[in-house]
Amino acid sequence: MKTNVNLTRKLNDFEVTQRTKDGMFNATSLLSQWNKSSGQKKQMVHYTDNESTQEFISALLEDQNSKQRNSVLLQSRGKNGGTWMHPYLFIDFAMWLNPSFKLQVIKFVYDELIQHRKLSGTFYNKLCSLLSRFKDVDYREVGKILNYVVFGEHEKELRNQATPEQQEDLQQLERDACNYIENGFIANWEHFKLIMRKEWAKRHNKVPSVLT
Repeated sequence: MKTNVNLTRKLNDFEVTQRTKDGMFNATSLLSQWNKSSGQKKQMVHYTDNESTQEFISALLEDQNSKQRNSVLLQSRGKNGGTWMHPYLFIDFAMWLNPSFKLQVIKFVYDELIQHRKLSGTFYNKLCSLLSRFKDVDYREVGKILNYVVFGEHEKELRNQATPEQQEDLQQLERDACNYIENGFIANWEHFKLIMRKEWAKRHNKVPSVLT
C-alpha cells in the first residue's frame, strides 16, 4: 500500500498542497487563499457545478477509462478534507480563479516533484538493502546523513518541503552511493559515513566532521 503524504509547495504567493498517493491537489486551500488575497468571495460550487466543468470532468473520466468521479474530483470532510482535484482539473480550476495563472500552474504541475520523491524512496530502499552487507549499520542514521548532505540540516518532514531540484539531487546521491557499494568503492559502514562526510563538507564548504 502506498503511503499518502501531503506535500506543501509554493505557487507564486500561494501554498498548494498535493497528495503523493494519487497526485491530487487541494483546491479548497487554494480557493481560500485566493479569496483572502483578492478580496473576492468565489465559492467552490460555482466552479464544480458549471456546465463547462462538468463537460471537462466527463472528458477526463473518458480519457482515463473510468466511471469513478472521485478519481478526478474528490470532495470529503474531516481531517485533510475539502475538494481535491486531478492535476488536469486543478489547472482548469486555477485558470477559473485567474486566467493569468495558466503558465505558472502548468509549469507547477509539470515539474514532476512527486515522481522525483518516489524515485528517491526507491533508491533509499535499495541503498539500505546494500548497506545490509555491512556490520553495525545504524539504519536510523542513513536518512539523517543523506539529509545533511543535500539540505545541510536534518529535521522531521524536511524532504516533504524539498524543491524538485533538491529531490532530484537526493535521488542522485542515493543512486551514486548504491553504485559505490556495488562496485566495491564503499567497503563498510564507517567508509560510507566517511564518503558522505566528505561530500557534505564539499557541498557546504565545511571542515569535514562527524555527521551523526
